[in-house]
Amino acid sequence: MSEPLAKVDSAVQGLASSPPKETKHRRASSSANGVMNINDLEAQGIELQIAKETQKLGWKINTSPTTVDDKDYLKKLLTTPPVKKIDLHFPLGLEVTARNLKGVTIKDALDAIHKQFKKRADDELDLPYLAGFEWDKEESWTRLIVHLQKDAGQTNVSKKKKKGGSDE
Repeated sequence: MSEPLAKVDSAVQGLASSPPKETKHRRASSSANGVMNINDLEAQGIELQIAKETQKLGWKINTSPTTVDDKDYLKKLLTTPPVKKIDLHFPLGLEVTARNLKGVTIKDALDAIHKQFKKRADDELDLPYLAGFEWDKEESWTRLIVHLQKDAGQTNVSKKKKKGGSDE
């Protein structure tokens, strides 16, 4: 076997005749453009704004997020600029993470909270309704503080005012 290798063999010297193979990079994550990593935002000093709609939900944390009256709120992004994941911290120490590569929406946050509380009975929860989220960059840049309340809040009250047409 001292004769030179033929082109049919895979070990041809120099491989000059075969086209150079492009090294394929691993596919980038399927995140949408403009969606940031929360740690990058911290490094760049970009501040978060939380969607104000979270305060209007009147959502009970042990019920499915689809029970929210206004379903359009669920599609809105939780933060501006949008992030891939964010930790949600409860005052008693529990922490859950909401993730979505296309930007965390209000529904993603509610899903993460619901997953923790879905097996709890109503009487087990002191504060069963979501009041909203707070971002305190001094405490932690990468997480939101979850605020809860005793009752559903103002969800139905504001609708009644509009229907009545009386301004106070």
